[in-house]
Amino acid sequence: MSVVVLVDERPEPLDGIYEEFSAPFRAAGVPHEFLFLIEPARESLATTLEPLAAGGAPVRRLQLAQAVPEGAMVRLAAEQARYDTLLLMPAYRRVEAASLPLLTTHVAEGADLALACREPRRDPGLNRFQSRVFHGMVNRISPQRFADIGSGVMAIRRGLLAELPLHGEFFRFLPVLAAREGFTVHEVPVRQHTADQHARVYPAGTYLRRLVDLLGLFFLVRFTDRPLRFFGVLGSVLGVGGAVVLLLLLYQRLHGIGIANRPLLLLGLLLLVLGIQAVALGLVAEIIVHLGAPRRKSYRLREPGPPPPPPAS
Repeated sequence: MSVVVLVDERPEPLDGIYEEFSAPFRAAGVPHEFLFLIEPARESLATTLEPLAAGGAPVRRLQLAQAVPEGAMVRLAAEQARYDTLLLMPAYRRVEAASLPLLTTHVAEGADLALACREPRRDPGLNRFQSRVFHGMVNRISPQRFADIGSGVMAIRRGLLAELPLHGEFFRFLPVLAAREGFTVHEVPVRQHTADQHARVYPAGTYLRRLVDLLGLFFLVRFTDRPLRFFGVLGSVLGVGGAVVLLLLLYQRLHGIGIANRPLLLLGLLLLVLGIQAVALGLVAEIIVHLGAPRRKSYRLREPGPPPPPPAS
């Protein structure tokens, strides 16, 4: 198994991460390696790994040349990993180390992805409230309900990453994307690490980015194969609203009421033009999806079933 540690935000000492989280695998004699993907801004942390590697520990560091999203880091790790099962985790403590083999067991028994779910949550009420709000919005979008996609700890088959639209900031929604594509996703209850039990309040920009990410996820999950349905409804609402406003102004003009200096005239024209543009954008997106359909498999069989009968002679 390849343990992939993403060293980007709020990392802890990397040698301590390795010593603690490799212990269960060393004790069980499981072949493994630790891949540390390190952003340029965190390069100084990599020096703590050199004594481990010199001592024969299965530690490899991959120093990135530039800052990239987590999705790109995971794809790079999949290319460089030695084993077919990847265990993804951040460079800070989320769950107890003894819980990690349980995730890999689920993958070995047939799951495509096993997500760590911290249960019970022992962090402050503010954290739990934020989590409930976030997962409430996610579960309205996702085809499968999740309780803790924010843990960031999961075991996954390496081949699955090549089949998912993993880009930008969508790494944290990897379980949702996998469920949407028909893969088997298990959420595994594990014990929360004591170092994870403290209050966290993020900058306002972080919450805004999460809302934007959720909007993008909503479109990917619901309208990837039928974009005209989204843009068509939006354009129809805007266009009908603009048409109603303009018809009202036309009625007033026919009855002698001037409309040349009315802001409502500009509003009606704006809504009508935006509606037409939204529908046109949906049509263009529909053409792109149609042209790409032969290269994209939009279905997946959970069980292949018996082979087809031979052709009649």
